[in-house]
Amino acid sequence: MTNRSRRARALALSAAGLVAGLIGFGVGPFAMGAATAQAQGQGKDTVVIGMTLEPPHLDPTAGAAAAIDEVVYANVFEGLTRIDSTGTVQPALAQEWTISEDGMRYSFDLRRGVTFHDGASFEASDVVFSFERAMAEESVNAQKQLFSGIETVEAPDDHTVVIDLKQPQGLFLWNLGWGDAVIVDPASAETNKTDPVGTGPYRVAERKPGDSITLVRRDDYWGHAPALARVTIKFIGDAAAQVAALMAGDVDAIPNIGAPETVAQFESDPRFDVYVGTTEGETILALNHRRAPWDDVRVRRAIQHAVDRQAIVDLAMFGFGTPIGSHFAPHNPAYIDLTDTVPHDPEKARQLLEAAGVETPIKAVMKLPPTAYARRGGEVVAAQLREVGIEVEIVPVEWAQWLSDVFKGAHDFDFTIVSHTEPLDIGIYARDDYYFGYDNPAFREHMAELEREADPDRRAELLVEAQEMVADDQVSVFLFQLAKIGVKRKGLEGLWPNAPIQANDMTNVHWAE
Repeated sequence: MTNRSRRARALALSAAGLVAGLIGFGVGPFAMGAATAQAQGQGKDTVVIGMTLEPPHLDPTAGAAAAIDEVVYANVFEGLTRIDSTGTVQPALAQEWTISEDGMRYSFDLRRGVTFHDGASFEASDVVFSFERAMAEESVNAQKQLFSGIETVEAPDDHTVVIDLKQPQGLFLWNLGWGDAVIVDPASAETNKTDPVGTGPYRVAERKPGDSITLVRRDDYWGHAPALARVTIKFIGDAAAQVAALMAGDVDAIPNIGAPETVAQFESDPRFDVYVGTTEGETILALNHRRAPWDDVRVRRAIQHAVDRQAIVDLAMFGFGTPIGSHFAPHNPAYIDLTDTVPHDPEKARQLLEAAGVETPIKAVMKLPPTAYARRGGEVVAAQLREVGIEVEIVPVEWAQWLSDVFKGAHDFDFTIVSHTEPLDIGIYARDDYYFGYDNPAFREHMAELEREADPDRRAELLVEAQEMVADDQVSVFLFQLAKIGVKRKGLEGLWPNAPIQANDMTNVHWAE
């Protein structure tokens, strides 16, 4: 277990009392019997998985919520390519492809005999429709920029797609593996939010809002049939309730548990396996640059000095997580450690606020989404900022309100804490009118150069420079890289240990004999 301090270990061990209390209320090993059988179904071909957040809908081409992809990616919807558990690009609906010497034309050979869940045939025209829909001016695709480099998409026949780019893109095949780039059928595209129709090995059999989604295996899937005939995904937002559900046998696994303080208890329980992996989740304290005084780089630097990243990891995440100094994942080869650029120094923070002409105490509103890392981390950050004269009012909000108040048009906030889980997403700082309001033409041009560059060594140099630019501008307070802490019942195999993208890919999950 990496990055766990002695203090955090002690906190985790002391938290065992929570689980012990649950056992005392009849959900421990002596009260499991029928519940365990229910969780595992009538045989070894069903599973119940727990997730913290419920997706607002089920169309990955029309929403930014990570929970959408966590349910449907690779299970219900597929793209031309897919990203596997190691972060490697693999063929999907395109069985192979060729790339022109100048890197401007991609020709995809599509699989034959593929159908959508409703029986419609998958053809090249569906790819053209899906990409042109994502590229359209009125597109609601949350990652519309993935398609901005496409010049044309054509279908010379039913099984061939030719894509011409405006300029070479080093990550084009990777981009096509995102959930936002899945292929949809024109006839069902507009109803995918509530009635998702994809080409994947599972279809949605039942959706109980506020409770669960059940996926059932298709009999006519084009590829290798998954081992599990039925997957039930239960939404359990409360961390203590997640622990209770595991202990009672109501769920077989929670791939990303919200109660890191209970890890020691599960590690010592022979019924469970615990696995700790990495994610693409850069957890940041985002500042609204549209509001004074957060538009002043001296004030933003002061906030950086006020925050103790390691203390946040220890106190809010019980030692799970890696402090970061820029918006980049530590496991990426191009990562540079910038955490010492602005070290924890409250006195320096007070000096910078004075130099910026800020009279303290200054009041700020921090709107926090419902995730444990945000709510717990927000309490620690607020206490640290209070020490330098910034009085923070914490406002807990649900995801729908966070999206409307913070992320979308209103931008009604001073601070928020959120984990950006999209892979290689430092490019968000080049977006126009993004929620934190950073506006740097030099950075936009830098990212445009990165987009055009195909040489791996030069791309790595540009990525290093991008990290330094957002760190120098103190755009956000970069807190920590989110860990992926999974707990599963022994014998359940195939869940992803790491999260190179947002997914609970069930296609290789099975019960060991």
